[in-house]
Amino acid sequence: MTETSTKPYLIRALHEWCTDNGYTPYIAVAVDERTVVPREHVQDGQITLNVGTLATNKLVMGNDYIEFQARFGGVSRQISVPVNAVRAIYARETGQGMAFEATPSEQTTSAGDAGRQVPAEPPAEDRPALSAVPAPASSKDGDDGPPEDDPPPGSTDASQRPRLKVIK
Repeated sequence: MTETSTKPYLIRALHEWCTDNGYTPYIAVAVDERTVVPREHVQDGQITLNVGTLATNKLVMGNDYIEFQARFGGVSRQISVPVNAVRAIYARETGQGMAFEATPSEQTTSAGDAGRQVPAEPPAEDRPALSAVPAPASSKDGDDGPPEDDPPPGSTDASQRPRLKVIK
């Protein structure tokens, strides 16, 4: 028997955490042929969706798909997102949340690149470490994140921004 992925459970848990704390849960989604979203809002093969209770109707967060109705430009649309396509879930107000790695089948195609090979992500050891909570003031032994005095590329102040942890 195949073991069920932890990803849909983590997405539901973080959605609940955001809601319980009065935050707005957003999901970042890699759009492909199985993703039903308004294509006019897709940028660079991705879309960010508000999945808060006030922004959605009939929200169902299943193990395979996240489905709901939402308004875009005042028009109600049916949204269907494969859980595998979710790249991150986070609180809009704080940025706290969790990022996910692409699965092998998702690394080779995207909606804008159908039939064309897209480079896979670099190995985990070559990517910056991410964590689900703001970085502590001082680095602890065993911390696999970058040193405090070495902020991630492109950031101006690493202590002001939360870091996300990649979950396989």
